[in-house]
This record gives sequence, C-alpha cells and structure tokens, in this order.
Amino acid sequence: MLEELGISGGTAIIVLFALYFIVKWAVKNGVKEAYEEITGKEIKDDLDEILEKEAAEKKGRDND
Repeated sequence: MLEELGISGGTAIIVLFALYFIVKWAVKNGVKEAYEEITGKEIKDDLDEILEKEAAEKKGRDND
C-alpha cells in the first residue's frame, strides 16, 4: 500500500510520528483555551495560586 503512494516504510513512520505530536499539541492548546474561556482565568494564574498555597501550607507545617 505504501509503495502505491510512493513512500517508504521509514518515511511513513516519520510522518506518523510528526502527525502524533501535531495532534497532541493541538489538543493541549484547545483544552487550555476552553478552560480559560470557561473559568475566565489563565492556566498560569491557577498554577501560581496552587503553588503559593502549597508553599504556605509547607511553611505552616515547618513552623509547628
């Protein structure tokens, strides 16, 4: 089948590999964009808030 298309097996694997990462990147960006539209917040802001809460909790435990 690949011979009918004029490509070798190695080329087909490289194309599929590239296609996988393109689709993965597109889905990741789509999920981020949808999350930002739903919540009205950027994901980076949410991650910063989570990290700050964890740091405050850890600091509180260390002081006890």
